[in-house]
Amino acid sequence: MSTSLAHPGLALAVVCTVMALAAALVYRVAALDHPLVVPRAALRGAAQLAAVSVVLAAALTHLWSAAAVLALMFAAASVTSARRADAGRSAAWLSVALAAGVGAVLPLLLVSGVVPLEGVAVIPIGGIVLGGAMTATSLAAKRSLDAITQRYGEVEAALSLGLSLRDSRMEVIRTAASDALLPGLDQTRTVGLVTLPGAFVGVLLASGSAVQAGAVQILVLVGLLLAQTCAVAVTMELVARAVVRRGVPV
Repeated sequence: MSTSLAHPGLALAVVCTVMALAAALVYRVAALDHPLVVPRAALRGAAQLAAVSVVLAAALTHLWSAAAVLALMFAAASVTSARRADAGRSAAWLSVALAAGVGAVLPLLLVSGVVPLEGVAVIPIGGIVLGGAMTATSLAAKRSLDAITQRYGEVEAALSLGLSLRDSRMEVIRTAASDALLPGLDQTRTVGLVTLPGAFVGVLLASGSAVQAGAVQILVLVGLLLAQTCAVAVTMELVARAVVRRGVPV
């Protein structure tokens, strides 16, 4: 039995078009937003994936080109996190948090030999880890800065009691920032029971081995937990020390 999935072709285009139009109809009926939001997003996603597919086809053949692709992905993730944090130019420092998350995981995977030093393995694993670190960093930064804005009276009270600026701000951001880790924790706790994540499904379809798919998925999930934990910890420090802050014009 063939395990091939979603061959490029007319059938795939028709199904995706029908789903996008159906979502647009629901948007219209429920008055969620402009009905063309989903079709536009689908077209943009298709165009981006087509371009990425062409680039990756060449990049996967050489380690240096794979490293270049990862560097571009890191730059894009840094820009995305900065925009979501709404902290002006100071948000550029969030790239340090991303570097901490990725740097804690990828070298360990490569040096141990668990992930082979080949483009075909480095780019997918690196992309997943980077994406998870980006999401956690963005959420932690935004929620921390929101907490400081909403509870600034508590920060001032802590300062008046003699706490340092860092400790005063940390009192209000610790809980808010730690919420950024909940999606990753929930995904790990419920994997196999509620969801079958992409890495598991991808390896299962490619190899047909559920055991190998499970091994790859737990590697990815634990790596994500480490990357996100490191990224959030660094983000908290950057916000607590006012390195990343609101009110700075872009």
